[in-house]
Amino acid sequence: MTAHPALALAAAIADRLAHPDTADLGPRTATADRQNLAYGLPGIALLHIERAAAGMGPWQRAHDWLAAAARQPFTSGPDSHPFYGTPALAHALSCAAENLPGSYQRALDKLDAQMIADVRRRLDAAQRRLDARLAPALAEFDVIRGLTGYGAYLLHRDASSTALRSVLDYTVQLTQPINDRGETLPGWWSETGPSGRPDERFPGGHANAGVAHGVGGVLALLALAARQGTLVDGHRDAMRTILAWLDRWQAESDRGPVWPYWVTRAELRDGALAASAPRRPSWCYGTAGLARAQQLAALALGDTTRQLAAENALVAALTDPVQFKAITDNGLCHGFAGLAHVAARTAADAHPSAVARLRAAIPALLTTVCPLGTGPADVAMAITQDADAGPGFLNGATGIALALMAPATATPPRSAWDACLLIA
Repeated sequence: MTAHPALALAAAIADRLAHPDTADLGPRTATADRQNLAYGLPGIALLHIERAAAGMGPWQRAHDWLAAAARQPFTSGPDSHPFYGTPALAHALSCAAENLPGSYQRALDKLDAQMIADVRRRLDAAQRRLDARLAPALAEFDVIRGLTGYGAYLLHRDASSTALRSVLDYTVQLTQPINDRGETLPGWWSETGPSGRPDERFPGGHANAGVAHGVGGVLALLALAARQGTLVDGHRDAMRTILAWLDRWQAESDRGPVWPYWVTRAELRDGALAASAPRRPSWCYGTAGLARAQQLAALALGDTTRQLAAENALVAALTDPVQFKAITDNGLCHGFAGLAHVAARTAADAHPSAVARLRAAIPALLTTVCPLGTGPADVAMAITQDADAGPGFLNGATGIALALMAPATATPPRSAWDACLLIA
């Protein structure tokens, strides 16, 4: 049987990244971003771990990348975060270990201890901020740099852990409103711009809706934890608070509902979103990631009406030529391959009435990444040699290859590589 072109492309990318000593990594991946899950060696290891777990590649490749990643010390403590340093290596090792019982256990025990210490330190700082009734920085709570990202790791490692419950307690508190000079703001309001730095385009700050940096990721963590049976006081109410806020700021396109990347202070005061050009649906921001987060929350709450609404919103986003045109790359974070993976994960949990429509949207996404008539080897060469995207996980070749596998095979990943994204 001939492999699906997208699956052949994933294999060709993996072959071009077969060994850390021979792969063309570029200077950033090999040096400045070595410890970064998004751009560095741990992310590339995830590709070979998933392929080995699925019986599509040798485990030796995964071992080689993990060994290369661990060859130099990894940053821990205040200078690390879920996508950088010790947590990045821990995620990759845990994905390998769950498929190779007994392997990497001593290293994982040390990394887990460091992770829990970092979580406790971060929670203490967050509690001081909460007690002072101040607005949080995005890096306090988001998926990439903050406590929601640590929660994703803890949920994957041990859904019953005390540390996870402490993070969930924190996220519940995060949904409580704060008062700023007489104005009521959502508890996840940030006084900066979306970059986490002061931004004159966001006077008075913003409420971030995205999965990567905003309350969409918080919702996904709460929902996934609830689906695994780990709930804390106020858990369901916190999900409902976020869902109600998303309902409040839902807009309509010609095809269906869409959600903003963020809400500014001016929009909050006006009670309406400012007009803007169509924005791309993606995992990190916009309708795709938020539709998946809302589907997961609806499943956790037993709300079939909301589940169907979320699934229909994703179908609309994936079949809307206007939104489709706004997508400009193939990457996992905000490109065509990432959308295909989100669609496949959503379809796997979808209501029977939505499954066929979600799956029908996937082939066009895969064809865009690997156009008909092109050779997988040629496309793999172009992708791996893209100097801007690089070979890494979040935007580059590794993430594209990983994101193609589940849609191309119609089977879920064999490892938990996407647990760090809170997609599943």
